[in-house]
Amino acid sequence: MSTLTAPLLTRLRGGAATRVARPSRTREPVAFAVRVVLYVLYGLPLIWIVLTSLKRQGDVVGGAIFSAPSFDAYAEALANPALTTALAQSAQIALGTTALVLALGVPFAYALRRVDGAVAGLVLGLLIFLQMVPQTANIIPLFAIFSRLGLLDTTAGLVLANTAMLLPWAVLLLRPFFAAVPDAIEEAASIDGAGRLRTFFSVVIPIVRNGMATVGSLIFLVAWGEFLYAINLFVSPVNYPISALIAQQTSGYGIDWPGLMSLAVISSLPLLVVYVLSFRLLREGLAVGSVK
Repeated sequence: MSTLTAPLLTRLRGGAATRVARPSRTREPVAFAVRVVLYVLYGLPLIWIVLTSLKRQGDVVGGAIFSAPSFDAYAEALANPALTTALAQSAQIALGTTALVLALGVPFAYALRRVDGAVAGLVLGLLIFLQMVPQTANIIPLFAIFSRLGLLDTTAGLVLANTAMLLPWAVLLLRPFFAAVPDAIEEAASIDGAGRLRTFFSVVIPIVRNGMATVGSLIFLVAWGEFLYAINLFVSPVNYPISALIAQQTSGYGIDWPGLMSLAVISSLPLLVVYVLSFRLLREGLAVGSVK
């Protein structure tokens, strides 16, 4: 029997093998009920956002539940030149952050996987500690540092700030994917004459590419919607990404609810495209990273 299939079987005392028992069917109604509750919790706010974006401000303020659909908010949003600038800015920030975090996080996670003992535990503890530091605690130090380096109000500055925030998280997510790679594969590559770098790029990276796609997609989603750094490290509103532009729909005179929701829908479309294109890799990557 192959060692790869051995974990799927359990041996009885007499030496016979049998497959692991499947979950009882009595749990299926409970699982279905939980799924329905989750769909409702996540689905109702999305439906409310879309319906509100199709209303007029008077209908929203008046509390009308149903009203004739209106695309005035979408027409006004698409006619605003700031929308194109904000979407382009968000795309540059999200793509730049994703590329830089993966470029630094992938070799970091691989090296962390190769290290055993107290050193690995110390590094993992430090990464977890960095995750516990609130983002608000970094605003003033980053503002002072970027002001001296001339990185305020620049896309590069926000990419660096997001990278510093997301790199520990990315390393923690990537490490299980590298840990799932059998040592025998790297040993076989070494016997064939491959060096450490060639083994890393030609053998290990192709195996964990689904995991890298999973983590990269999550980083892109977080960087796309990041707000706190964007609103504080961009001095000029002209350079605001889409997350900060949405916040501008609120003012001391009230909230433009249809305009706010229409921008929210428009800003979510690129994320929907990324999710659809990477769904297969996300599913396979999460399955691989959940077991060793």
